[in-house]
Amino acid sequence: MAIIPRRQVGQLARQERVWDPFELMREMLQMDPFADLGTLLPTPSAGTFVPAFDVKESGDAFIFRADLPGVNENDVDISLTGNRLTISGKREEESREEKDRYFAYERAYGAFSRTFTLPEGVDADHVSAELKDGVLSVVIPKKPEVQPRKISLSIGGKKEAKA
Repeated sequence: MAIIPRRQVGQLARQERVWDPFELMREMLQMDPFADLGTLLPTPSAGTFVPAFDVKESGDAFIFRADLPGVNENDVDISLTGNRLTISGKREEESREEKDRYFAYERAYGAFSRTFTLPEGVDADHVSAELKDGVLSVVIPKKPEVQPRKISLSIGGKKEAKA
């Protein structure tokens, strides 16, 4: 394989057409089999900021964590209505000047909103949230009556004494 100096790459691309198998399939079948994926899976190039969430249940709480780099705490809204937790916010686009020359622009910006349905028994009065180092953590404790309890085991009709 020949190594092409960087200044000749653009010239080579103009001279030869690079075949894309998906483009060839679209031309032959007159359809795009992946057209609907754009609506299902937003991409950063579409300008959509969709943070991924980790949701974990511990013995006494539900914990939600999301990476929100570049999001200010004033741009995040967290609400709990009944058993529905809604986390929304926005990440502002950085200003770009016309004279700037980008080779890649992949970072996503925009508004987002996620809603989670919680099981019964959450303690809505003691929810805590923290945004630290670009990571959002929301802790929703469980009410004491729905937390797991240790049940003593009786053997042959006698309760076993715990030391």
